[in-house]
Amino acid sequence: MTFRRGAYAYTVETVGDKSTYTVSDGTHTISLPIVWSFGTGGQTWVLEHQGQLYDSLVSYYPSIPGLDITMGEERISPHTLEEAMGRPLPPSEAKACFGCHATNAVSGGKLVLESMETGVSCEHCHVGTNTHLMDAIQGDFGSAPPKLGKLSAEDISSFCGQCHHTWESVVRGRFNGEVNVRFQPYRLANSKCFDGTDPRISCLACHDPHQDVVRQDSSYDPKCLACHASSSQPASASARAGAHPCPVAKLNCVSCHMPKVNLPGGHMAFTDHEIRVVRPGEPYPD
Repeated sequence: MTFRRGAYAYTVETVGDKSTYTVSDGTHTISLPIVWSFGTGGQTWVLEHQGQLYDSLVSYYPSIPGLDITMGEERISPHTLEEAMGRPLPPSEAKACFGCHATNAVSGGKLVLESMETGVSCEHCHVGTNTHLMDAIQGDFGSAPPKLGKLSAEDISSFCGQCHHTWESVVRGRFNGEVNVRFQPYRLANSKCFDGTDPRISCLACHDPHQDVVRQDSSYDPKCLACHASSSQPASASARAGAHPCPVAKLNCVSCHMPKVNLPGGHMAFTDHEIRVVRPGEPYPD
């Protein structure tokens, strides 16, 4: 795959099981092996050059399909070949990247790639799983990790927000504007219907973390109707007081009340988890 931006030309090539990321200014070239790839909707690479980790300036987007500038890096105007290659990752950001996208990458507050397991394993969320498995072989089942499903909606939001960003981390980080549509716990907490004690509005109410995300809008209708009874049936005993039925439609609730947002240069749409009545021409609610 090839891409050009200004004076710099990029090539990503795979031969056998090895991939290479190359950037050239026509005179000089930097070519690095791709060891770590992050993401599914788009793939960004973390590169290592002279002992420093870099966020690749160019990423792969399946929707194109092809290469383009990494989302969030559009404002970078490289003046050197190294700057065109990628952005240096400070230690805190590198820990966050590997800490969320891999397992056992951070130990004692430090990034330890030697012990890292690629991908999100059971141990990533259920700390102590591996110990429990070994104990279970010996007949000891007392070390089972706590059941996350018993947490309140607020606590589940904070737990998932360790990687998906909590309301507090977004506010403190000043992630203003449409970019924060990527941070689902923050957006959900801004919803008028969010209640930290109601399990019907928690992350786990709609998403099974052990399964791929369901993309069919209609599959979420029962979740919405757990509080908002349809106009064709009386409100159930479990429906929240004051949660009115939708006067417009009875199906595909999220297609209207959780709109898709396309970020500039992102080549992908994010579902806005701030559940609301959306009106044409209305500005993005930050």
